[in-house]
Amino acid sequence: MSVVTASERKTNLYCPSLTAYTRRKTITINIGDLPMGSDYPIRVQSMTTVDTMDTQGSIDEVIRMVESGCEYVRITAPSVKEAQNLENIRKGLHKLGIYVPLIADIHFTPNAAELAARIVEKVRINPGNYADRKRFEIIDYTDASYAAELERIREKFIPLVKICKEYGTAMRIGTNHGSLSDRILSRYGDTPLGMVESALEFLRICEELNYFNIALSMKSSNTQVMVEAYRLLVQRLDEEGLKPYPLHLGVTEAGEAEDGRIKSAVGIGTLLEDGLGDTVRVSLTEAPEKEAPVARALIERYALRTPHDFIEPVEVCPINPFQYTRRDTQEVYNIGHLNVPRVIADYSNVHVQELEDLKSIGHFFLPVPDKWAMNDQGADFIYTGQQPVPFMLPNGLKEILDYNQWSVHPEKQNKFPMLSPEEWNEAGHAVQRPVSFIKGNIHLFGKEFLEKIRDNHQVVLVLSTDNAHAMPELRRFFYTLTELKIKVPVIIQRTYQADMGDRLTLYSATDIGGLLVDGFGDGTLLSPEFPKEITHAEKLKAASAFNSIAFGILQAARTRMSKTEYISCPSCGRTLFDLQETTAMIRKHTEHLKGVKIGIMGCIVNGPGEMADADYGYVGMGKDKIALYRGQEVIKRSVTAAKAVDELIELIREDGRWIEPEEREVLV
Repeated sequence: MSVVTASERKTNLYCPSLTAYTRRKTITINIGDLPMGSDYPIRVQSMTTVDTMDTQGSIDEVIRMVESGCEYVRITAPSVKEAQNLENIRKGLHKLGIYVPLIADIHFTPNAAELAARIVEKVRINPGNYADRKRFEIIDYTDASYAAELERIREKFIPLVKICKEYGTAMRIGTNHGSLSDRILSRYGDTPLGMVESALEFLRICEELNYFNIALSMKSSNTQVMVEAYRLLVQRLDEEGLKPYPLHLGVTEAGEAEDGRIKSAVGIGTLLEDGLGDTVRVSLTEAPEKEAPVARALIERYALRTPHDFIEPVEVCPINPFQYTRRDTQEVYNIGHLNVPRVIADYSNVHVQELEDLKSIGHFFLPVPDKWAMNDQGADFIYTGQQPVPFMLPNGLKEILDYNQWSVHPEKQNKFPMLSPEEWNEAGHAVQRPVSFIKGNIHLFGKEFLEKIRDNHQVVLVLSTDNAHAMPELRRFFYTLTELKIKVPVIIQRTYQADMGDRLTLYSATDIGGLLVDGFGDGTLLSPEFPKEITHAEKLKAASAFNSIAFGILQAARTRMSKTEYISCPSCGRTLFDLQETTAMIRKHTEHLKGVKIGIMGCIVNGPGEMADADYGYVGMGKDKIALYRGQEVIKRSVTAAKAVDELIELIREDGRWIEPEEREVLV
């Protein structure tokens, strides 16, 4: 990880403060009667899934969305007929006294956008396909030919801008990582810079015409790319002297259930921590009314964020926040350097009574050859604190004990001590083990202490915080390590109540994922706090949930791939099959394929582009017709839905990436 000099500070400025929670100041834009911007609360929005031509079905769905907390509702308008029917949906809602602002989602069809802009409160256009081409061709543009393309775009886009100005309609210029045009890809590549430039080309035209009622978004299914693109966008707006437009935050095709919530929180939460974002849409492959409560849970965390405990300001950002680079650390045992981040399961408040208890942290039993083995989502270490495990652990699982217990334990093989800085200063430095863990916070790990352990290749720090502004305080410590060029590995430890529901998933994914996407952290330790009245079985169930979340965060941040990843769109009126049912079916047959990324897209609009990060794609192309992709290349067209999953498996098999599920007794 390269250190950034003071002279480079300005180029790394992307938020008001890296240490004090401050909302980024933006202009206000008017979307019907519900304005958006930094002078107003962060808004919640979602998108309908019913066919836009189904007027009553759309009205009913909008009502459910509004009742769930949705403040803006987006509806797809893939052609003129759907754009026209927005008027009927709007009138139907108004008759019922529902005046939620409607947003028309436009792809490919400027004439539909121009009609919709006369009807609804806001239109969303995607620069990659509104007036541009997407054939996955690399074109060698000269400056003159590139300028000619921009003039062509200008001619197609100006009519919409003029209509929006006349009717007081807002606009979102929403770039998607997977749908960058051939022109942008040819000049900038498949990069956050290309995403930003794609939006700025359209934004500059708007500003020339004195039209400013605009929100911006930089979406991707890859959380690293998404975070980097939004940061770069803010920096470029400031650098070019453009207005500080509000930001619409979202992770595209986040998926479903726990995985979808984790991925959304890693991307969205990371930006919210730095005061970026004015409206949030969580894209889940679930009913749209399920999305608003998740978005609300993410947003409400910041309502009382200030005041928080003081964090030493960052005068110089020591890393490049626009490009992922993992922090350079030394290898200690199997932690740090080139090792994947490790997962430590916290059993310090869960007394391990029998071998079967370990099923809760991802270990399984093989009937043949009659032994325990580690799952791909099996914890690497188990922290038992004051309660040593009373039996031999499965091969590969290591135990961490508090120092006072470890020091008197008769058997130290595969056991490692957890010390406080005071214990390490007094005696711990003399411990002869491959690794000693030292737990503390940014205050206990002062510069004097860090200098003492600088050259110690047997120490791993376990970093925690009690600051309400948790992620930035933890990040401040990593900045210090980077500035001092200290390469000791660090495990990120966070404690949460075990009965928090969705908030556990969202908060932990934000606090830890926000560090991982910046290249910080060599492992995780999620610690549960239990209510007083709780059974041993309930504690094991909580341990299982915490373990699953830890691996999910590492996967969502793209730092440790331990399971199949599904890049599935949240469905909309363009969808050609039941996405939830299809995703469940594909997951059932492929969830054992560690590290394979499968895109499941309801239509060609969300086809090869939106699943740009996927290895394989399953895309609706017509009623009962599926197209199968390898990367962005279509391999089979018009496959019947009944045969499509088998054909997908065969495609994976042809590439040598298919493995048969192991016959095992999974104890979960």
